[in-house]
Amino acid sequence: MAAKKVDVMELKQLLQLKMKDESNRSCEKKMGIHRNTINHYVRLFKACGIGYELLLDYDDKSLMEMFPVREALNTGRYSILSGYFTHFEGELKKTGCTREVLWREYIQNHPDGYGYSQFNEHFARWRDKVKTSGKLIHKAGDQVYVDYTGQKLRVTDRYTGEITEVEVFVGILPASQYTYVEASMSQKKEDFISSMNRCLTFFEGVPKAIVTDNLKSAVSKASKYEAVLNKSLKDFAIHYKTSINPTRGYSPQDKALVEGAVKLVYQRIFYDLNKMIFFDLPTLNQAIGGKLFQYNNYLMKQLETSRTKQFLDIEKPYLSPLPTDFYELKEYRRAKVQKMGFVYLSKDKNYYSVPYRYIGQIVEVQYNSMDVEIYFKHDRIATHKRNYRAGSYTKIDDHLSSAHKFYQGWSPEFFLSWAKKSGANVEAYIGKLLQKDSYPELAYKQCLGVINLNKLHTDQRLDNACKMALDQPRYGYHIIKNILVNKMDLMQPTSELIPHIAKHDNIRGSQFYN
Repeated sequence: MAAKKVDVMELKQLLQLKMKDESNRSCEKKMGIHRNTINHYVRLFKACGIGYELLLDYDDKSLMEMFPVREALNTGRYSILSGYFTHFEGELKKTGCTREVLWREYIQNHPDGYGYSQFNEHFARWRDKVKTSGKLIHKAGDQVYVDYTGQKLRVTDRYTGEITEVEVFVGILPASQYTYVEASMSQKKEDFISSMNRCLTFFEGVPKAIVTDNLKSAVSKASKYEAVLNKSLKDFAIHYKTSINPTRGYSPQDKALVEGAVKLVYQRIFYDLNKMIFFDLPTLNQAIGGKLFQYNNYLMKQLETSRTKQFLDIEKPYLSPLPTDFYELKEYRRAKVQKMGFVYLSKDKNYYSVPYRYIGQIVEVQYNSMDVEIYFKHDRIATHKRNYRAGSYTKIDDHLSSAHKFYQGWSPEFFLSWAKKSGANVEAYIGKLLQKDSYPELAYKQCLGVINLNKLHTDQRLDNACKMALDQPRYGYHIIKNILVNKMDLMQPTSELIPHIAKHDNIRGSQFYN
Protein backbone atom coordinates (compact mmCIF):
# COMPACT_ATOMS: atom_id res chain seq x y z
CA MET A 1 0.00 0.00 0.00
CA ALA A 2 1.42 3.40 -0.97
CA ALA A 3 2.29 5.79 1.84
CA LYS A 4 2.83 9.50 2.16
CA LYS A 5 4.52 11.56 4.85
CA VAL A 6 2.57 14.38 6.49
CA ASP A 7 4.81 17.45 6.44
CA VAL A 8 4.74 20.60 8.54
CA MET A 9 2.82 22.61 5.92
CA GLU A 10 0.01 20.03 5.96
CA LEU A 11 -0.06 20.21 9.77
CA LYS A 12 -0.61 23.98 9.45
CA GLN A 13 -3.37 23.47 6.85
CA LEU A 14 -5.10 21.03 9.20
CA LEU A 15 -4.89 23.55 12.06
CA GLN A 16 -6.41 26.25 9.81
CA LEU A 17 -9.28 23.96 8.83
CA LYS A 18 -9.99 23.02 12.46
CA MET A 19 -10.02 26.73 13.36
CA LYS A 20 -12.93 27.02 10.88
CA ASP A 21 -14.78 24.21 12.70
CA GLU A 22 -14.34 21.80 9.79
CA SER A 23 -15.15 18.16 10.63
CA ASN A 24 -12.46 15.51 10.41
CA ARG A 25 -14.24 13.97 7.42
CA SER A 26 -14.32 17.37 5.68
CA CYS A 27 -10.57 17.78 6.38
CA GLU A 28 -9.97 14.35 4.84
CA LYS A 29 -11.68 15.38 1.59
CA LYS A 30 -10.03 18.79 1.35
CA MET A 31 -6.51 17.61 2.16
CA GLY A 32 -6.55 14.15 0.56
CA ILE A 33 -5.22 12.51 3.75
CA HIS A 34 -6.78 9.37 5.25
CA ARG A 35 -9.25 10.04 8.06
CA ASN A 36 -7.34 7.85 10.53
CA THR A 37 -4.33 10.13 10.18
CA ILE A 38 -6.56 13.22 10.51
CA ASN A 39 -8.12 11.71 13.66
CA HIS A 40 -4.64 10.94 15.04
CA TYR A 41 -3.40 14.53 14.74
CA VAL A 42 -6.65 16.10 15.98
CA ARG A 43 -6.37 13.94 19.12
CA LEU A 44 -2.77 15.14 19.56
CA PHE A 45 -3.87 18.78 19.11
CA LYS A 46 -6.48 18.41 21.82
CA ALA A 47 -4.18 16.48 24.15
CA CYS A 48 -1.49 19.20 24.11
CA GLY A 49 -3.96 21.69 25.64
CA ILE A 50 -2.99 24.53 23.27
CA GLY A 51 -5.56 26.21 21.01
CA TYR A 52 -5.37 25.88 17.22
CA GLU A 53 -4.66 29.60 16.76
CA LEU A 54 -1.74 29.55 19.22
CA LEU A 55 -0.32 26.39 17.60
CA LEU A 56 -0.22 28.20 14.25
CA ASP A 57 2.12 30.79 15.81
CA TYR A 58 4.71 28.07 16.54
CA ASP A 59 7.66 27.79 14.15
CA ASP A 60 8.13 24.73 11.90
CA LYS A 61 10.72 23.08 14.11
CA SER A 62 8.55 23.31 17.27
CA LEU A 63 5.53 21.86 15.48
CA MET A 64 7.53 18.93 14.15
CA GLU A 65 8.90 18.22 17.63
CA MET A 66 5.42 18.35 19.19
CA PHE A 67 3.74 16.31 16.43
CA PRO A 68 6.28 13.89 14.87
CA VAL A 69 5.88 12.78 11.25
CA ARG A 70 3.44 9.92 10.79
CA GLU A 71 2.86 7.79 7.72
CA ALA A 72 -0.53 8.65 6.17
CA LEU A 73 -1.91 5.59 4.40
CA ASN A 74 -4.10 5.77 1.30
CA THR A 75 -7.63 4.47 1.60
CA GLY A 76 -6.61 0.93 0.65
CA ARG A 77 -7.30 -1.47 -2.17
CA TYR A 78 -10.76 -0.12 -2.91
CA SER A 79 -9.42 3.44 -3.22
CA ILE A 80 -6.89 2.23 -5.80
CA LEU A 81 -9.49 0.21 -7.71
CA SER A 82 -12.11 2.98 -7.71
CA GLY A 83 -9.60 5.34 -9.29
CA TYR A 84 -9.78 3.19 -12.43
CA PHE A 85 -13.60 2.97 -12.71
CA THR A 86 -14.18 6.01 -14.90
CA HIS A 87 -11.34 4.89 -17.18
CA PHE A 88 -12.81 1.36 -17.35
CA GLU A 89 -16.25 2.75 -18.20
CA GLY A 90 -14.82 4.44 -21.28
CA GLU A 91 -12.72 1.41 -22.29
CA LEU A 92 -15.79 -0.89 -22.26
CA LYS A 93 -17.28 1.20 -25.06
CA LYS A 94 -14.43 0.10 -27.35
CA THR A 95 -14.83 -2.95 -29.59
CA GLY A 96 -13.35 -6.14 -28.12
CA CYS A 97 -12.89 -4.82 -24.54
CA THR A 98 -14.29 -7.00 -21.73
CA ARG A 99 -14.28 -6.83 -17.94
CA GLU A 100 -11.80 -9.70 -17.81
CA VAL A 101 -9.35 -7.74 -20.00
CA LEU A 102 -9.69 -4.74 -17.68
CA TRP A 103 -9.24 -6.90 -14.57
CA ARG A 104 -6.03 -8.41 -15.97
CA GLU A 105 -4.71 -4.91 -16.68
CA TYR A 106 -5.56 -3.87 -13.11
CA ILE A 107 -4.09 -6.97 -11.40
CA GLN A 108 -0.88 -6.69 -13.43
CA ASN A 109 -0.29 -3.23 -11.94
CA HIS A 110 -1.54 -4.25 -8.47
CA PRO A 111 -0.76 -7.94 -7.79
CA ASP A 112 -2.25 -7.65 -4.27
CA GLY A 113 -5.54 -6.28 -5.64
CA TYR A 114 -9.04 -7.81 -5.73
CA GLY A 115 -9.83 -11.13 -7.38
CA TYR A 116 -12.00 -11.21 -10.47
CA SER A 117 -15.33 -11.83 -8.67
CA GLN A 118 -14.81 -8.99 -6.15
CA PHE A 119 -13.60 -6.75 -8.97
CA ASN A 120 -16.90 -7.34 -10.83
CA GLU A 121 -18.96 -6.76 -7.70
CA HIS A 122 -17.34 -3.43 -6.82
CA PHE A 123 -17.43 -2.21 -10.40
CA ALA A 124 -21.12 -3.11 -10.78
CA ARG A 125 -22.03 -1.29 -7.55
CA TRP A 126 -20.16 1.78 -8.68
CA ARG A 127 -21.94 1.81 -12.06
CA ASP A 128 -25.34 1.51 -10.37
CA LYS A 129 -24.45 4.34 -8.00
CA VAL A 130 -23.32 6.60 -10.85
CA LYS A 131 -26.51 5.98 -12.79
CA THR A 132 -28.73 6.91 -9.83
CA SER A 133 -26.66 9.84 -8.54
CA GLY A 134 -28.22 13.26 -8.86
CA LYS A 135 -26.70 16.66 -9.71
CA LEU A 136 -23.64 17.57 -7.65
CA ILE A 137 -24.48 20.33 -5.16
CA HIS A 138 -21.73 22.83 -4.41
CA LYS A 139 -21.58 24.63 -1.08
CA ALA A 140 -21.13 28.40 -1.07
CA GLY A 141 -17.58 29.52 -0.30
CA ASP A 142 -16.33 25.94 -0.26
CA GLN A 143 -14.09 25.75 -3.34
CA VAL A 144 -12.70 27.61 -6.33
CA TYR A 145 -11.79 25.66 -9.47
CA VAL A 146 -8.83 26.93 -11.50
CA ASP A 147 -7.39 25.84 -14.85
CA TYR A 148 -5.93 27.11 -18.13
CA THR A 149 -7.85 27.13 -21.41
CA GLY A 150 -6.70 24.81 -24.18
CA GLN A 151 -6.87 27.54 -26.81
CA LYS A 152 -4.72 30.65 -26.48
CA LEU A 153 -4.99 34.37 -27.21
CA ARG A 154 -2.32 36.37 -29.05
CA VAL A 155 -0.20 39.47 -28.58
CA THR A 156 1.46 41.13 -31.60
CA ASP A 157 4.78 42.99 -31.52
CA ARG A 158 4.08 46.56 -32.56
CA TYR A 159 7.33 46.92 -34.53
CA THR A 160 8.10 43.47 -35.98
CA GLY A 161 4.60 42.05 -36.30
CA GLU A 162 5.70 38.88 -34.52
CA ILE A 163 2.75 37.05 -32.90
CA THR A 164 3.14 35.51 -29.43
CA GLU A 165 0.54 33.11 -28.04
CA VAL A 166 -0.35 33.70 -24.38
CA GLU A 167 -2.01 31.46 -21.78
CA VAL A 168 -5.48 32.17 -20.39
CA PHE A 169 -6.18 31.44 -16.70
CA VAL A 170 -9.77 30.73 -15.55
CA GLY A 171 -11.10 30.56 -11.97
CA ILE A 172 -14.72 29.78 -11.06
CA LEU A 173 -16.67 29.66 -7.78
CA PRO A 174 -18.99 26.70 -8.41
CA ALA A 175 -21.93 27.65 -6.19
CA SER A 176 -22.51 30.98 -7.95
CA GLN A 177 -20.55 30.27 -11.18
CA TYR A 178 -18.86 33.66 -10.71
CA THR A 179 -15.80 33.60 -12.98
CA TYR A 180 -12.38 35.25 -13.25
CA VAL A 181 -10.31 35.28 -16.46
CA GLU A 182 -6.89 36.75 -17.28
CA ALA A 183 -4.07 36.26 -19.79
CA SER A 184 -0.46 35.52 -18.76
CA MET A 185 2.76 34.81 -20.61
CA SER A 186 3.10 31.20 -19.41
CA GLN A 187 1.87 28.50 -17.05
CA LYS A 188 5.11 28.64 -15.08
CA LYS A 189 4.98 28.75 -11.29
CA GLU A 190 5.65 32.51 -11.13
CA ASP A 191 2.78 33.35 -13.52
CA PHE A 192 0.43 30.80 -11.94
CA ILE A 193 0.93 32.19 -8.42
CA SER A 194 0.47 35.76 -9.70
CA SER A 195 -2.79 34.77 -11.42
CA MET A 196 -3.99 33.05 -8.23
CA ASN A 197 -3.24 36.21 -6.23
CA ARG A 198 -5.29 38.36 -8.61
CA CYS A 199 -8.08 35.77 -8.81
CA LEU A 200 -8.66 35.77 -5.03
CA THR A 201 -8.44 39.57 -4.99
CA PHE A 202 -11.14 39.67 -7.71
CA PHE A 203 -13.37 37.42 -5.57
CA GLU A 204 -12.63 39.65 -2.53
CA GLY A 205 -12.27 36.59 -0.34
CA VAL A 206 -10.80 33.13 0.07
CA PRO A 207 -12.71 29.82 -0.23
CA LYS A 208 -11.94 26.82 1.97
CA ALA A 209 -10.13 24.97 -0.83
CA ILE A 210 -8.58 25.63 -4.24
CA VAL A 211 -9.09 22.83 -6.78
CA THR A 212 -6.35 22.79 -9.42
CA ASP A 213 -5.72 20.54 -12.37
CA ASN A 214 -2.46 18.54 -12.19
CA LEU A 215 -0.46 21.50 -13.53
CA LYS A 216 3.35 21.36 -13.43
CA SER A 217 3.26 24.75 -11.68
CA ALA A 218 1.11 23.30 -8.89
CA VAL A 219 2.09 19.64 -8.56
CA SER A 220 5.65 18.37 -8.23
CA LYS A 221 4.59 14.72 -8.65
CA ALA A 222 1.34 13.77 -10.38
CA SER A 223 -0.61 10.72 -9.24
CA LYS A 224 -3.91 9.06 -10.04
CA TYR A 225 -4.58 8.79 -6.31
CA GLU A 226 -2.65 11.42 -4.39
CA ALA A 227 -0.69 14.23 -6.07
CA VAL A 228 2.31 15.80 -4.31
CA LEU A 229 2.11 19.61 -4.20
CA ASN A 230 5.19 21.75 -4.66
CA LYS A 231 6.41 23.77 -1.67
CA SER A 232 5.51 27.14 -3.17
CA LEU A 233 1.84 26.19 -3.54
CA LYS A 234 1.73 24.80 0.00
CA ASP A 235 3.21 28.06 1.26
CA PHE A 236 0.63 29.99 -0.82
CA ALA A 237 -2.17 27.99 0.84
CA ILE A 238 -0.82 28.73 4.33
CA HIS A 239 -0.58 32.46 3.52
CA TYR A 240 -4.25 32.56 2.45
CA LYS A 241 -5.38 30.07 5.17
CA THR A 242 -6.86 27.66 2.65
CA SER A 243 -5.98 24.23 1.24
CA ILE A 244 -5.04 22.96 -2.22
CA ASN A 245 -6.84 19.95 -3.68
CA PRO A 246 -5.60 18.78 -7.13
CA THR A 247 -8.15 16.93 -9.26
CA ARG A 248 -7.83 13.16 -9.43
CA GLY A 249 -6.57 11.33 -12.48
CA TYR A 250 -9.23 9.38 -14.40
CA SER A 251 -11.89 11.56 -12.72
CA PRO A 252 -13.19 14.01 -15.32
CA GLN A 253 -16.18 14.83 -13.10
CA ASP A 254 -13.77 16.65 -10.77
CA LYS A 255 -13.13 19.35 -13.38
CA ALA A 256 -16.35 19.23 -15.41
CA LEU A 257 -17.53 22.56 -14.04
CA VAL A 258 -14.42 24.54 -14.94
CA GLU A 259 -14.27 22.88 -18.37
CA GLY A 260 -17.88 23.94 -18.91
CA ALA A 261 -16.92 27.49 -17.91
CA VAL A 262 -14.01 27.38 -20.38
CA LYS A 263 -16.42 26.57 -23.23
CA LEU A 264 -18.52 29.59 -22.32
CA VAL A 265 -15.38 31.76 -22.10
CA TYR A 266 -14.56 30.71 -25.67
CA GLN A 267 -18.03 31.83 -26.80
CA ARG A 268 -18.42 35.05 -24.80
CA ILE A 269 -14.82 36.33 -24.59
CA PHE A 270 -12.49 34.63 -27.09
CA TYR A 271 -14.71 35.02 -30.13
CA ASP A 272 -14.75 38.83 -30.02
CA LEU A 273 -11.13 39.24 -28.88
CA ASN A 274 -9.79 37.05 -31.70
CA LYS A 275 -11.02 39.69 -34.14
CA MET A 276 -8.83 42.35 -32.48
CA ILE A 277 -5.08 43.02 -32.36
CA PHE A 278 -3.32 43.64 -29.03
CA PHE A 279 0.22 44.97 -28.74
CA ASP A 280 0.86 44.10 -25.08
CA LEU A 281 -0.48 41.96 -22.24
CA PRO A 282 -1.97 44.79 -20.09
CA THR A 283 -4.10 46.01 -23.01
CA LEU A 284 -5.30 42.47 -23.68
CA ASN A 285 -6.22 41.96 -20.01
CA GLN A 286 -8.06 45.26 -19.96
CA ALA A 287 -10.19 44.04 -22.89
CA ILE A 288 -10.73 40.68 -21.15
CA GLY A 289 -11.89 42.57 -18.05
CA GLY A 290 -14.57 44.39 -20.05
CA LYS A 291 -15.86 41.17 -21.60
CA LEU A 292 -15.70 39.40 -18.24
CA PHE A 293 -17.88 42.09 -16.66
CA GLN A 294 -20.53 41.46 -19.33
CA TYR A 295 -20.20 37.68 -18.91
CA ASN A 296 -20.70 37.73 -15.12
CA ASN A 297 -23.63 40.15 -15.41
CA TYR A 298 -25.34 38.22 -18.21
CA LEU A 299 -28.86 37.12 -17.20
CA MET A 300 -29.02 33.29 -17.12
CA LYS A 301 -32.53 32.44 -18.35
CA GLN A 302 -32.90 29.14 -16.50
CA LEU A 303 -31.98 30.69 -13.14
CA GLU A 304 -33.37 34.17 -13.94
CA THR A 305 -30.35 35.79 -12.34
CA SER A 306 -26.74 36.69 -13.15
CA ARG A 307 -23.50 35.20 -11.88
CA THR A 308 -22.63 38.48 -10.16
CA LYS A 309 -25.93 38.58 -8.28
CA GLN A 310 -25.59 34.95 -7.21
CA PHE A 311 -22.06 35.67 -6.03
CA LEU A 312 -23.15 38.66 -3.93
CA ASP A 313 -26.21 36.89 -2.55
CA ILE A 314 -25.00 33.38 -1.77
CA GLU A 315 -21.22 33.11 -2.15
CA LYS A 316 -19.37 36.20 -0.98
CA PRO A 317 -20.65 36.11 2.65
CA TYR A 318 -19.07 32.64 3.08
CA LEU A 319 -15.60 33.55 1.81
CA SER A 320 -12.85 34.14 4.38
CA PRO A 321 -11.29 37.62 4.38
CA LEU A 322 -8.18 38.28 2.32
CA PRO A 323 -4.84 38.76 4.14
CA THR A 324 -3.43 42.28 4.19
CA ASP A 325 -0.90 41.60 1.43
CA PHE A 326 -0.33 39.46 -1.66
CA TYR A 327 1.54 36.21 -1.32
CA GLU A 328 5.08 36.68 -2.61
CA LEU A 329 6.54 33.64 -4.29
CA LYS A 330 9.35 31.92 -2.42
CA GLU A 331 12.08 29.90 -4.07
CA TYR A 332 13.69 26.91 -2.37
CA ARG A 333 17.26 25.68 -2.85
CA ARG A 334 19.44 23.14 -1.07
CA ALA A 335 23.04 24.17 -0.39
CA LYS A 336 26.09 23.00 1.51
CA VAL A 337 27.68 25.39 4.02
CA GLN A 338 31.21 26.10 2.77
CA LYS A 339 34.38 26.02 4.87
CA MET A 340 34.28 29.79 5.32
CA GLY A 341 30.77 29.61 6.83
CA PHE A 342 28.84 30.86 3.77
CA VAL A 343 26.20 29.31 1.51
CA TYR A 344 26.16 30.04 -2.21
CA LEU A 345 22.95 31.33 -3.81
CA SER A 346 23.28 30.32 -7.46
CA LYS A 347 20.42 32.59 -8.60
CA ASP A 348 22.41 35.76 -7.81
CA LYS A 349 25.90 34.21 -7.74
CA ASN A 350 26.69 35.48 -4.24
CA TYR A 351 27.15 34.29 -0.65
CA TYR A 352 25.34 34.52 2.71
CA SER A 353 26.77 33.70 6.14
CA VAL A 354 25.43 31.17 8.64
CA PRO A 355 26.66 30.38 12.18
CA TYR A 356 30.06 28.65 11.84
CA ARG A 357 28.90 25.51 13.71
CA TYR A 358 26.87 24.53 10.60
CA ILE A 359 29.94 24.34 8.34
CA GLY A 360 29.70 21.22 6.16
CA GLN A 361 25.94 20.76 6.74
CA ILE A 362 23.25 20.66 4.04
CA VAL A 363 20.75 23.51 4.54
CA GLU A 364 17.66 24.84 2.75
CA VAL A 365 17.76 28.38 1.39
CA GLN A 366 14.35 30.11 1.06
CA TYR A 367 14.26 33.47 -0.68
CA ASN A 368 11.93 36.01 -2.25
CA SER A 369 12.56 39.47 -3.72
CA MET A 370 13.32 40.97 -0.30
CA ASP A 371 14.75 38.36 2.08
CA VAL A 372 16.94 35.26 2.23
CA GLU A 373 16.25 32.75 5.01
CA ILE A 374 18.40 29.70 5.74
CA TYR A 375 16.98 26.61 7.51
CA PHE A 376 18.60 23.54 9.01
CA LYS A 377 16.11 20.75 9.77
CA HIS A 378 13.14 23.18 9.91
CA ASP A 379 15.07 25.51 12.25
CA ARG A 380 15.80 28.97 10.84
CA ILE A 381 19.50 29.65 11.47
CA ALA A 382 20.04 32.87 9.49
CA THR A 383 18.08 35.74 7.92
CA HIS A 384 19.52 38.31 5.49
CA LYS A 385 18.23 41.07 3.26
CA ARG A 386 18.62 39.86 -0.31
CA ASN A 387 21.70 41.21 -2.08
CA TYR A 388 21.58 41.16 -5.90
CA ARG A 389 25.25 42.01 -6.44
CA ALA A 390 27.08 39.05 -7.99
CA GLY A 391 30.09 37.80 -6.04
CA SER A 392 29.26 39.69 -2.84
CA TYR A 393 29.52 38.21 0.67
CA THR A 394 26.57 39.17 2.90
CA LYS A 395 27.56 38.42 6.48
CA ILE A 396 26.68 38.86 10.13
CA ASP A 397 29.81 39.16 12.28
CA ASP A 398 28.44 36.93 15.03
CA HIS A 399 28.17 34.06 12.52
CA LEU A 400 31.96 33.92 12.03
CA SER A 401 34.37 32.11 14.33
CA SER A 402 37.52 33.90 15.42
CA ALA A 403 39.43 32.05 12.69
CA HIS A 404 36.92 33.08 10.02
CA LYS A 405 36.64 36.75 11.02
CA PHE A 406 39.84 37.16 9.02
CA TYR A 407 37.65 37.11 5.90
CA GLN A 408 35.46 40.05 6.86
CA GLY A 409 38.22 42.55 6.00
CA TRP A 410 38.50 41.39 2.39
CA SER A 411 38.64 44.20 -0.19
CA PRO A 412 40.75 45.03 -3.29
CA GLU A 413 42.91 47.37 -1.18
CA PHE A 414 43.46 44.62 1.42
CA PHE A 415 44.80 42.15 -1.17
CA LEU A 416 46.97 44.74 -2.97
CA SER A 417 48.55 45.82 0.32
CA TRP A 418 49.16 42.21 1.34
CA ALA A 419 50.62 41.26 -2.07
CA LYS A 420 53.04 44.21 -1.99
CA LYS A 421 54.89 42.54 0.88
CA SER A 422 55.96 39.73 -1.49
CA GLY A 423 57.07 42.05 -4.29
CA ALA A 424 56.01 44.63 -6.84
CA ASN A 425 55.27 41.98 -9.47
CA VAL A 426 53.01 40.07 -7.06
CA GLU A 427 51.13 43.32 -6.38
CA ALA A 428 50.79 43.97 -10.11
CA TYR A 429 49.54 40.43 -10.77
CA ILE A 430 46.95 40.65 -7.98
CA GLY A 431 45.79 43.92 -9.55
CA LYS A 432 45.29 42.09 -12.86
CA LEU A 433 43.29 39.35 -11.09
CA LEU A 434 41.02 41.90 -9.42
CA GLN A 435 40.34 43.60 -12.77
CA LYS A 436 39.55 40.31 -14.53
CA ASP A 437 35.96 40.06 -13.21
CA SER A 438 33.23 42.66 -13.16
CA TYR A 439 33.00 42.11 -9.41
CA PRO A 440 36.31 41.91 -7.44
CA GLU A 441 34.76 39.49 -4.93
CA LEU A 442 34.77 36.75 -7.58
CA ALA A 443 38.61 36.94 -7.68
CA TYR A 444 39.20 37.03 -3.90
CA LYS A 445 39.77 33.28 -3.53
CA GLN A 446 42.30 33.24 -6.39
CA CYS A 447 44.10 36.25 -4.88
CA LEU A 448 44.30 34.43 -1.56
CA GLY A 449 45.67 31.35 -3.29
CA VAL A 450 48.41 33.28 -5.18
CA ILE A 451 49.62 35.18 -2.10
CA ASN A 452 49.65 32.03 0.04
CA LEU A 453 52.07 30.37 -2.41
CA ASN A 454 54.83 32.17 -0.47
CA LYS A 455 54.31 29.56 2.26
CA LEU A 456 55.71 26.89 -0.09
CA HIS A 457 58.12 29.09 -2.04
CA THR A 458 60.14 32.21 -1.29
CA ASP A 459 58.85 35.72 -1.89
CA GLN A 460 61.57 36.13 -4.54
CA ARG A 461 60.42 33.09 -6.51
CA LEU A 462 56.78 34.16 -6.22
CA ASP A 463 57.70 37.65 -7.47
CA ASN A 464 59.62 36.18 -10.42
CA ALA A 465 56.74 33.84 -11.32
CA CYS A 466 54.28 36.74 -11.31
CA LYS A 467 56.70 38.75 -13.51
CA MET A 468 56.77 35.91 -16.08
CA ALA A 469 52.95 35.68 -16.11
CA LEU A 470 52.14 39.41 -16.31
CA ASP A 471 52.26 39.48 -20.13
CA GLN A 472 50.08 36.39 -20.60
CA PRO A 473 46.54 36.81 -22.02
CA ARG A 474 44.99 34.90 -19.08
CA TYR A 475 45.42 35.31 -15.33
CA GLY A 476 44.77 32.83 -12.54
CA TYR A 477 46.04 31.02 -9.47
CA HIS A 478 46.89 27.80 -11.34
CA ILE A 479 49.12 29.66 -13.83
CA ILE A 480 51.39 30.94 -11.03
CA LYS A 481 51.27 27.57 -9.23
CA ASN A 482 52.36 25.69 -12.40
CA ILE A 483 55.28 28.09 -12.98
CA LEU A 484 56.56 27.48 -9.45
CA VAL A 485 55.94 23.70 -9.40
CA ASN A 486 57.75 23.28 -12.74
CA LYS A 487 60.52 25.68 -11.62
CA MET A 488 60.10 27.74 -14.76
CA ASP A 489 61.01 30.86 -12.77
CA LEU A 490 64.49 29.37 -12.13
CA MET A 491 65.31 28.76 -15.79
CA GLN A 492 67.93 30.91 -17.61
CA PRO A 493 66.36 33.86 -19.44
CA THR A 494 66.00 33.33 -23.20
CA SER A 495 68.29 36.31 -24.00
CA GLU A 496 71.28 34.59 -22.34
CA LEU A 497 70.88 31.22 -24.04
CA ILE A 498 73.65 30.08 -26.46
CA PRO A 499 72.38 30.09 -30.10
CA HIS A 500 72.00 26.61 -31.58
CA ILE A 501 73.70 27.69 -34.88
CA ALA A 502 77.44 28.38 -34.45
CA LYS A 503 79.05 31.51 -35.95
CA HIS A 504 80.64 30.79 -39.40
CA ASP A 505 82.53 32.95 -41.94
CA ASN A 506 80.43 31.65 -44.85
CA ILE A 507 77.17 32.83 -43.29
CA ARG A 508 76.08 36.19 -44.69
CA GLY A 509 74.76 38.72 -42.26
CA SER A 510 71.85 41.06 -42.73
CA GLN A 511 74.18 43.83 -43.90
CA PHE A 512 74.89 41.83 -47.11
CA TYR A 513 71.39 42.64 -48.39
CA ASN A 514 71.54 46.39 -47.81
